[in-house]
Amino acid sequence: MSTIATKDLLPGMITAAPVITKTGQTILDANIRLDKKLIARLDFYSIPSVEIIDDQRAPAPVKEEPVTELPKLEEPKTEEPAKEAPIDRSVFAAAGRASNLQKIQRSDRFRDFQVSYTKSVFELSSALDGMVNKTFPSSQELLATSMQVLNEHRMTTIELFDMLHNMRQNDDSVYAHSLNVAFIARILGKWMKLDKEEIEDLTLAGLVHDVGKLMVPKEILNKPGRLTDEEFKIIRQHPQYGYDLLKDQPYPKRVLNAVLNHHERCDGSGYPRNLSKEAVDDFSLVIAAADVYDAMTAARSYRAPLSPFAVIENFENEGLQKYRPHVIMTFLERIANTYQNNRVLLSNGSQGTIVLLNSNRLSRPILKLDNGDFLDLSTNTSLSIVSLL
Repeated sequence: MSTIATKDLLPGMITAAPVITKTGQTILDANIRLDKKLIARLDFYSIPSVEIIDDQRAPAPVKEEPVTELPKLEEPKTEEPAKEAPIDRSVFAAAGRASNLQKIQRSDRFRDFQVSYTKSVFELSSALDGMVNKTFPSSQELLATSMQVLNEHRMTTIELFDMLHNMRQNDDSVYAHSLNVAFIARILGKWMKLDKEEIEDLTLAGLVHDVGKLMVPKEILNKPGRLTDEEFKIIRQHPQYGYDLLKDQPYPKRVLNAVLNHHERCDGSGYPRNLSKEAVDDFSLVIAAADVYDAMTAARSYRAPLSPFAVIENFENEGLQKYRPHVIMTFLERIANTYQNNRVLLSNGSQGTIVLLNSNRLSRPILKLDNGDFLDLSTNTSLSIVSLL
C-alpha cells in the first residue's frame, strides 16, 4: 500500500482504504478502481492524498455497480451487495452510434452545467454544515445557492432532467441529493400550478429537508454494511433532528413541516411519527415524492442507478396508497412524458425508442425496437426498461 498525492493519481489505480473528508463524509470506499471523474471528485473535495494498492491486482473483486431487482419505494435499511450480474454497458451504443446520454456528456452545455452544479453543491454543503454548527444563512441566501444554476442555464424540463441524470456519475452526497430534490420539487410545484411563493418555499424545503442527516453519527450514516436495529432507529430520527435544529429559525411553517414530515406517508407507514393520512400535508408529500425519485435514480453501493421507468413502476405499485393521487399522478404523468421519444435499454439487452405512453401503466410504454418491431410493455411483463440511452 502506498500514499499517492491526488495530483499524481492515474486512472486504473485502486483505493486501499476509504477516502474520507475532514468533516467525516466518505467520498470513496476501499477497493474502488479510479477513473478521471473519480479523481476529479477527489480534487474537488480537496483530498490531499489517497492510499493506493501497490499490487494493482485487487485483493478482492473491484466494486462495480450491478443492476438489481426493483427495490421497494422506501430504501431498505440494509445495504446488501447485489447478486445479479451487471449489464454490459457497451450495448448502450449500437453500431458505433453514440447514445443520447453520451452526446449530452460530450456537449459544452453539459460541461458548463457541471461546473455551476458542482459549485452550488459546494456552497450548499457549507451552508448546511454551518446550520449544524449553529450558523444559519438566511432563506434568501439558500435560495440563491440553487437558483444560480437555473439562472445561468436556461433549460427546459427535459434538459434539466437530462443534466441531473448525467450528474449521477459525479456525486451522490447529502448535499447533491438536497440540491436535486430542490430542483425536482420546484418542477413538480410548477406542474401542479402552485403560486410563486409556494414554489419558492418548495425549493427552500428541498434544500434543507435532509439537514438532520448531518447530525447522525458519521459511523452510522456512512456504514457500508448491515445496520443494526438501533442504528436504523437513529437514522429514522433525522427528520426530527432537522426540525429541532430549524424550528426557531425564520422559515415558513410549511417548510419546517416538510423537514419533519418528508418521510411520512398517507397509509401510516412513514416516520418518525407514523402520521395518518389527514395529518400529512400536500407540501410535505411533494418533497417526499421528489426525495424518493432522486434517491432511487441515484447510484448506491449495492446497485446501479434505477431508470426513471423502474422508479415510476414502484410508484405505480405503492404510490397511490402512500401519496395523494393528485400529487403523485401529476408527478408520474409529467415525468413519463419527459422521456417520450427517448431511446432505452431493455432487460434482455435489446434497444428501442419510446413511441407511445400507456396512460393506465405509465412505466410500461410502447416501444419501437431497433429491428423495426413494436413492443407493448404493458402486455409483455417479462421485459422492463433498465436504462435510458
